[in-house]
Amino acid sequence: MIDKLNFDKMNGLIPAIIQDATTRQVLMLGYMNKEALAKTLEERRVTFWSRSKNRFWQKGETSGNVLEVVSIKADCDGDAVLVYAHPTGPVCHTGVHTCFGEEKTDEVSSVFGHLENTIRDRRQHQPEGSYTAKLFQQGIGRIAQKVGEEAIETVVAALQQDREGLKEESADLLYHLIVLLQERGVEMADVAMVLKTRMQKPASKPSPAG
Repeated sequence: MIDKLNFDKMNGLIPAIIQDATTRQVLMLGYMNKEALAKTLEERRVTFWSRSKNRFWQKGETSGNVLEVVSIKADCDGDAVLVYAHPTGPVCHTGVHTCFGEEKTDEVSSVFGHLENTIRDRRQHQPEGSYTAKLFQQGIGRIAQKVGEEAIETVVAALQQDREGLKEESADLLYHLIVLLQERGVEMADVAMVLKTRMQKPASKPSPAG
């Protein structure tokens, strides 16, 4: 991998984008030379070349908040790398989760966001053999029917106190619901905004008689 990268554009360095392997949240940007990348690959902990200190710098060497490498891939031009890593603590020296001032992204929200993006892509490109693409091809009637079927199966699993079945059927229901929303041009963010608005409303006061 290292030999295929182009380190010449930036005088021996390449940008390294660090992304949370679980939530896909961008954590920070650093720079690596060949040796820093080799150390990162060998030790499975992100190591940069510090331009200010002019030496290797392993993230977390003083704080203990290291970045444990999951995978690394190069961009199409071979002059940058994307590192998926598990952070063991706040990434920024200020104590914030990312160096861009963001708090940690919720893993559940990330899963739904990734699923929505995948469904949107299937609708746009219609890849052959894709179940999702086939649903879009069959139209709103079939999609709505599947949502209804999965809703019934979810209710049945709940009434039967089938915990594992309830999880599986709920996943099927949520997936088909997102397909339905995409078919009608509704984003998950739109639904989230409705919920957020409702949550911000003051709780109704009980009536004197109640």
